[in-house]
Amino acid sequence: MKEREYLAALYSFNYFGPNRTKLLVSYFGSAKNAWNVDKKDLLEIGLKESVADEFVKHRESFDFKGYFNRLKKLSIEVLTVNDDDYPENLKEVEDAPLVLYVRGKLKTSDVNSVAVVGSRKMTSYGKEVTQKLATELASLGVTIVSGLAFGVDFAAHRSALDAGGRCIAVLAGGVDIITPRSNEWLGLEIVKSGGAIISEYSPGVVPQKYFFPYRNRIISGLSKAIIVVEGMIKSGTIHTANHAASQGRQVFAVPGQITSPMSGAPHYLIKNGAKMVTDVKDILEELDLQLQVDMEAVSKVMPADSNEGKLLEFLANEPLHLDELVRISGLSVSTISARLTIMELRGIVKNVGNGVYKKIS
Repeated sequence: MKEREYLAALYSFNYFGPNRTKLLVSYFGSAKNAWNVDKKDLLEIGLKESVADEFVKHRESFDFKGYFNRLKKLSIEVLTVNDDDYPENLKEVEDAPLVLYVRGKLKTSDVNSVAVVGSRKMTSYGKEVTQKLATELASLGVTIVSGLAFGVDFAAHRSALDAGGRCIAVLAGGVDIITPRSNEWLGLEIVKSGGAIISEYSPGVVPQKYFFPYRNRIISGLSKAIIVVEGMIKSGTIHTANHAASQGRQVFAVPGQITSPMSGAPHYLIKNGAKMVTDVKDILEELDLQLQVDMEAVSKVMPADSNEGKLLEFLANEPLHLDELVRISGLSVSTISARLTIMELRGIVKNVGNGVYKKIS
């Protein structure tokens, strides 16, 4: 067995986690040595006897050949933190997972990733904002990262896919168990469309409530920034934002109604230094992503189409508001908004203020 396979086996014992596994590998000199260590040595370094017994039991039942053959059969790739294709952003994080399981494909372009997170019980306003931001970012070639949960996560993934963009979904359990089950079809669609589902937990591991905070550090760690759309002050959304801040990531928050409890998290974050976001350009300007995005990739994601022709025809005679363009074109707000953003970056139209666009001659 190779060192990376011993590391995967060692990390599959969930009690150890990234920090304890890292210490074990460092102390014993390699993952192979840590895997084969005697129980008495584990006790000498301070491990509880019950944990040492559980590890020995786990080790004795672990079938290397069967384990990795099963992963191959399930089309699940194993990445260790020492591999070249381990996500660049995540590798920078101090408590990055030493092992990742991947269904689908990660790409080097995922370095331009933005996480979109928020409440599972989003309002209609939250849904509209999530769809707008995720659609426009995905249309620009930015990878959308979220947790495949209900609410904002679902809306962000779905909008990015509808725009022809890339998604990464991070799970709090094995990647062979896509949860929640009602969102399984969306997870499979992410993989089918060229994106990825990832987790630090071995296949077969059922999500547990206490796994989610650990999952959230991966969501933020994969991303250049996170956008908080809605959430209560005491929620996983705040935890993700805290992870992002500690990782040196930019935190953006969307302002909401002051009477809504779902505005608690974003308003708290804005008061404590998060950047308020009302438009996708706020994000692009802050991160300088506009210069980093491969515009050739953008044209492949959203090539000039009949919708663009329609919009140019409507704007030929006079500037029009976004709402008016929606009314006369019959297209959705998210479709028109994404297309106008692309057209503005290409110098075809200009936002003259307050959602009014004009054609540039």
